[in-house]
Amino acid sequence: MKTWPRYVVPALVFVAALAFWEWRVHALGISPLVLATPNEIWAAFFEHADILLPALLFTVRITAFAFVLATVAGVGLAVLFSQSRLIEYALYPFAVVLQVTPVVAIAPLLLIWIGYDNVTEVLVVLAWIIAFFTVLSNTITGLRSADHNLIDLMKLYGASRWQVLWRLQLPGALPYILTGMKISGGLALIGAVTAEFVAGSGTDLGLGWVITLANRNLDTAQEFAALALLSILGIAILFAMTALEWALLHRWHESAVKREN
Repeated sequence: MKTWPRYVVPALVFVAALAFWEWRVHALGISPLVLATPNEIWAAFFEHADILLPALLFTVRITAFAFVLATVAGVGLAVLFSQSRLIEYALYPFAVVLQVTPVVAIAPLLLIWIGYDNVTEVLVVLAWIIAFFTVLSNTITGLRSADHNLIDLMKLYGASRWQVLWRLQLPGALPYILTGMKISGGLALIGAVTAEFVAGSGTDLGLGWVITLANRNLDTAQEFAALALLSILGIAILFAMTALEWALLHRWHESAVKREN
């Protein structure tokens, strides 16, 4: 099957949806305060570019920090848990508590503990809390999915615990880790924006805080422009993680090997 419909069809549907949106807003006479048209949103990009672009960079920075911390902490803790059931029994409940506790509830406490002058650090911590458990749980599943017969065979031939982990468990867990990272990337972005909603952004201005201010000022076009940038950023993260997954797995793993049919 030709590949061009995969790209052309969604693009045509997207353009048709924008045209219908523009026509419907004008036809019904909807106020710009309630719903901006695509043309007004496009104009808002240029009118507020001096606010939107720095806010985009700020949100990217918070998301990137939270994502890297979530990946390092998630994989690191999962490896630690795989080596010691006692450590897992001791620490895993805390990870679950962090996962199920709404960030809205703990944001005020973090602001007090870390300080109102360090709101950026609070945002990173809140986004990390939302993003890291997915990496942790997926990596644990991957490490435990290693063939126990092969583990026993390696031990029979004198392999150390480190050799079993490095040569068998981690390579086998890689697809699970990448799946966790793919989900975690989007969650880190959601966490960064949610954290801005509940904790603000101090002297810096992220897209979450821009949306809040635009809503208060009834500037619907700017609000939609910020939302569009968040959507583009989320799609870019997904594409980047999909490309990383393909680069690492397409030569050997069944989930990424290209088939003729």
